[in-house]
Amino acid sequence: MISTHILDISQGQPAKGIEVLLEMEQKKDKWVQISLLSTNSDGRIVFDAAKDPGVYRLTFKIENYFDENFFLNTPVVFQIKNTKRKYHVPLLLSPYGYSTYRGS
Repeated sequence: MISTHILDISQGQPAKGIEVLLEMEQKKDKWVQISLLSTNSDGRIVFDAAKDPGVYRLTFKIENYFDENFFLNTPVVFQIKNTKRKYHVPLLLSPYGYSTYRGS
């Protein structure tokens, strides 16, 4: 399972309605779309994706979230080796910065 949670740290609340694209790399720099979903009212998405080892990319489509944006589409690329665990990739977001980490 791959999931994400976006928190708007400038307002101290979940970021709802942000589209997030999940892709898997098939060959070097060739990506295949797995899913495109929007965050719910709690800023969360759980992707119904196969648990295959490989390189994945979440692209957070944040360009329309804030009135004034510096960052546009924000990709996060990560690798899955252990297919028996879940992978949670949260995004902490503000108009002029973001941070991510491997969550639990």
